[in-house]
Amino acid sequence: MTSLSLLRLLVFVLTGLGIYIAFNIWQLTVAITIIGIIIFLKLLSRYTDVKYKKAFNEALVKINEDEIKIASGDFHDRDKGEPFQEPNHFYSLDIDLFGRGSFFQFINRTTIKEGTETLAFLLKENNIKEIPIRQKAIEELSKKVEWRQHYAATSSLVKVETPAIDIVYWLKNYHTFLPNFAKWLPPVFTAFTLVLLGLTLTNLLEISFIGYWLLVGLAFTGRYIKKINALSLHTDKVKDTFRQYAQLLQLIESETFSSELLIKKQKQIKSETKEASIIFKELSRALDALDNRNNIIGAIFGNGYFLTDIKNSYRIEKWIKKYANKVEDWFEVVSFFDAYNSLGNYAFNHPEHMYPEILENNIVIKATGLGHPLLDKSKRIDSDLIIESEQFFIVTGANMAGKSTFLRTVSLHIVMANVGLPICAKTSQYTPVKLITSMRTTDSLTDDSSYFFSELTRLKFIVDTINREPYFIVLDEILKGTNSTDKAIGSKKFVEKLVTSKATGIIATHDLNLCEIEKQLDDVKNYYFDAEIINDELHFDYKLKKGICQNMNASFLLKKMDIV
Repeated sequence: MTSLSLLRLLVFVLTGLGIYIAFNIWQLTVAITIIGIIIFLKLLSRYTDVKYKKAFNEALVKINEDEIKIASGDFHDRDKGEPFQEPNHFYSLDIDLFGRGSFFQFINRTTIKEGTETLAFLLKENNIKEIPIRQKAIEELSKKVEWRQHYAATSSLVKVETPAIDIVYWLKNYHTFLPNFAKWLPPVFTAFTLVLLGLTLTNLLEISFIGYWLLVGLAFTGRYIKKINALSLHTDKVKDTFRQYAQLLQLIESETFSSELLIKKQKQIKSETKEASIIFKELSRALDALDNRNNIIGAIFGNGYFLTDIKNSYRIEKWIKKYANKVEDWFEVVSFFDAYNSLGNYAFNHPEHMYPEILENNIVIKATGLGHPLLDKSKRIDSDLIIESEQFFIVTGANMAGKSTFLRTVSLHIVMANVGLPICAKTSQYTPVKLITSMRTTDSLTDDSSYFFSELTRLKFIVDTINREPYFIVLDEILKGTNSTDKAIGSKKFVEKLVTSKATGIIATHDLNLCEIEKQLDDVKNYYFDAEIINDELHFDYKLKKGICQNMNASFLLKKMDIV
């Protein structure tokens, strides 16, 4: 890169020296100037290519360094996705989907804003349709390691000044200002310029005619200068985006896919007579050409002799008129692959995980060796789980015995399965179901609502939601905002209502009285996580067992920590 910079400097000096020596022979001066500019631009182009390749290789190195770092458990400095955490969402607040140490933070490898938003949307979508199609797409991308990394490295170099949504809005609402004759005016004017130049070089015309013709060209351009300036201001903000997105589109177009979803997305950018990457490059070149007007010499002589501003502005307006309504689709495809690369990367990093077998029967989840994917697999205790449609599990257990982790494990199984990801389990059979949870209700000073009222609002939301369609319900210690007696009565009635509504789900509780519902309703089953005190130390096995927990540990812990 240094040698190329020195060569450009040398060409500049030699061109200047040649112009100085041949100054009195203007024909030779023009020739030296043109040759010098051509060589300088060639060297500049070569420098740009080498600089990009260096940045690309550095991006590849960083991708793999990050993967090693994340694999070791060091990922808490990455994007936490907190803006996507919605308190009123079906489950995003409750299951550590976003935030520090979250599943999103662990799997996210997106590099552009819209791709990040797409990934967050997929995790929150609660979409139970066409899961096998998504599984095939993720599985295929997991095997395209080199392509994924090239796409991610290229995407990481995209520096967007203006968000895609703003670009799409501007394109769709743009109003052209150049008349139709602007198509042929610059080439005709250029032809006259070349004729005059030829006549001048052969001494058939005085050189002053070239000067007068320059003023004519500037007068033509000046008529539209304000609107051209406004167009240039907008395009200056988006030209890098289009040039860099063209590279991403080309990577998508040139790859061979076999899965239905990936082929569909690929066709979305191949529906035109030209490929989207070529169309993007056409605009990028026109934008770069218009940007040359910022060079005072190019602006004066280019407009004066060739009407370059009018020519380039017309090319841009013609492009906008033809493709403005397609740009949104192309941006969406780029964002899709940015998001799905994260999913494919996750599947590649976890070859031991299994894609759930998607069924349509009475069993909602039948999994063996089910664990939480963010826990250390060398220490993680996995569980077997079989829960049928319209069954409701009541899970009891001591503090820190694993109840909440189990609820989040089951919840994440549903979310991951619905997205199309492989599950942290040895085997999994799954009948698709939407998820709804109530695990982390908070009070709201802004809404002037108490904790208890917020919890009631959440439970009302659950009841109303399951009346419309089936959901898998996950609850953790409901009605915490009231006294124990009221809580016991209310919790029992609420669970009874869910069961009689033919709901499916799990509730974790410390209230052993709630377990009595199993005797009254066949669809209710009791499970527990145990804790034992051995040699004055608390021990957990973190294993899900059938029955009711008999060992609680709050008093022991208070005493052990010298609190009481």
